[in-house]
Amino acid sequence: MARPGHARSHPSLEEDEDEEAEDPVDAMISRTGCAAQHRELQECMAVRQDWRHCQPQVRALGECMARRQRAKEPRQA
Repeated sequence: MARPGHARSHPSLEEDEDEEAEDPVDAMISRTGCAAQHRELQECMAVRQDWRHCQPQVRALGECMARRQRAKEPRQA
């Protein structure tokens, strides 16, 4: 027997509106300036199905995020 709440037949209007809104994770990635690297990693993962085969893309995203972090840190005099 299904658990309560798992067998809804029609999504509510609020859920429809939420699906049309931008994904918060996508919005966060866009703000980092590393969206292109993230997209390349996602595409590799979709094709290869194993992050270990996507190491160049993993490194590129990590380097981009590290550059962003260094740019945010206050300069030491």
